[in-house]
Amino acid sequence: MFCYQCEQTAKGEGCTKIGVCGKEPEVSALQDLLTYGLIGLSQYAVEGRKVGVSDGDVNLLTVQAAFSTLTNVDFDPDRLVELINRVVEKREQIREKVKAAGGKVDFTSGPATFKPETSLDGLIQQGEAVGIKSYPAGNDDILSLKHTVLFGIRGVAAYADHAQILGQEDDLVYGFVHEALAALWRDDLGLGDWVGLTLKCGEINLRTMELLDAGNTGTYGHPVPTKVPLGHKKGKAILVSGHDLKDMEELLKQTEGKGIYVYTHGEMLPTHGYPELKKYEHFYGHYGTAWQNQGKEFTKFPGSILMTTNCIQRPKEEYRNNIFTCGLVGWPGISHISDRNFQPVIDRALALPGFQEDENGKEVMVGFARNTVLGVADKVIEAVKGKAIRHFFVVAGCDGAKPGRNYYTEFVEKVPQDTVVLTFACGKFRFFDKDLGDIGGIPRLLDIGQCNDAHSAIQIAVALANAFNVGVNDLPLSIICSWYEQKAVAILLSLLHLGIKDIRLGPSLPAFVSPNVLDVLVKNFDIKPITTVDEDLKAILG
Repeated sequence: MFCYQCEQTAKGEGCTKIGVCGKEPEVSALQDLLTYGLIGLSQYAVEGRKVGVSDGDVNLLTVQAAFSTLTNVDFDPDRLVELINRVVEKREQIREKVKAAGGKVDFTSGPATFKPETSLDGLIQQGEAVGIKSYPAGNDDILSLKHTVLFGIRGVAAYADHAQILGQEDDLVYGFVHEALAALWRDDLGLGDWVGLTLKCGEINLRTMELLDAGNTGTYGHPVPTKVPLGHKKGKAILVSGHDLKDMEELLKQTEGKGIYVYTHGEMLPTHGYPELKKYEHFYGHYGTAWQNQGKEFTKFPGSILMTTNCIQRPKEEYRNNIFTCGLVGWPGISHISDRNFQPVIDRALALPGFQEDENGKEVMVGFARNTVLGVADKVIEAVKGKAIRHFFVVAGCDGAKPGRNYYTEFVEKVPQDTVVLTFACGKFRFFDKDLGDIGGIPRLLDIGQCNDAHSAIQIAVALANAFNVGVNDLPLSIICSWYEQKAVAILLSLLHLGIKDIRLGPSLPAFVSPNVLDVLVKNFDIKPITTVDEDLKAILG
């Protein structure tokens, strides 16, 4: 196997024996084969659009299959085999549609024509032969950009799948996903073309996050400032981790009146701020920090656990029976719910002891998405003009278990009192419970939401830039970004598409970015690695 799509990849170079995330070599090979199949499907989808053929089932399958290859989503070989066969079946169906419409179908080799083996061992061997290093490329820099686009597409696919669940789709997104996947097998595009596709991926991700935002806020209302307890109530309990708001809503409906309290974990924390979710009285609080501590936290949780859109690393035997996955999430030996009938989760929660007594802990605030922040924009602008607020820091992104991420805790602890921190995604769990106080009633720590709520952060920045009649890069605002997996890659590409400069990225730089590509990023966008907190604050604030 070879995989280097996440920040924690072995030795900062690539996982070759087993994934740091717990991915087995056979799973890695099946994911590579699934991606290979998607390239072939996309080749026909691209030709189809040229002759007016666009298939909704193909669009949806493409993003779901690409999403399944994201870090910590699907580790189940059986489900990956099913996806591979479905992709090839759909490839042949759309091929016939394109042919009937007079489109190009004369592909004679490669991903457009491969036939999957019938045995698991045969499929694994096929996957081992078509790993990401096998993509045609004239040099290391083009291969680096191909991989950057591929990983960005996986992030886009995650957001596109979430959005379509809530009825939000745009063929522009599907069209680019197919274009980019098909381009991975082309050998006629130069370095400049691939730089363009990389930035285009950021543009499309921005549109995709906009769709997801519309789905979330249109269905559940705009988040409002909400206090969330970190303690727990005596009684039966279900813990929900992941991102999908529809799953949370359905679980809350099905547990109403059953004497079960529902808690959030990881990136489900911001759901407490949505009016149509917070109305449930048994939706109580937040338990734990983020996914990297699951092994420790889940063994202590006395109820059942539902994973919605992120899987776990090496689930331990002693709590596997308490875990359920849904959506695209899969792990061998863990029960999967495919129809949002959460009765098995409820039954398990009722059978487990639950919390034996109340525990009152800290409270944290959520709900500072764009609607809330822009609602007090006049106060923010006045505070900046009056020099009560000197600088804004966006400290956001993914969390992870790798040493070095305490940088983000220290950074937030050391920012001056006349500055404000905006945060989103699971990286905030390094500091989300810090009491930074306020400036004239404006909290100094503003939780904007989940990783896809980068859209809200961008809208806030654009609104402030317009208010001060300057460009975003001229604002007293700095972005301190932590990354782990491919949704963070997509968000970073969105920032680059917008021309945002001087981003500090850590804990380390992506292994898939070649030295020459990094040089382009530094020269054009002044992107830089984090150093020490004191050095970075001095460089930013002077």
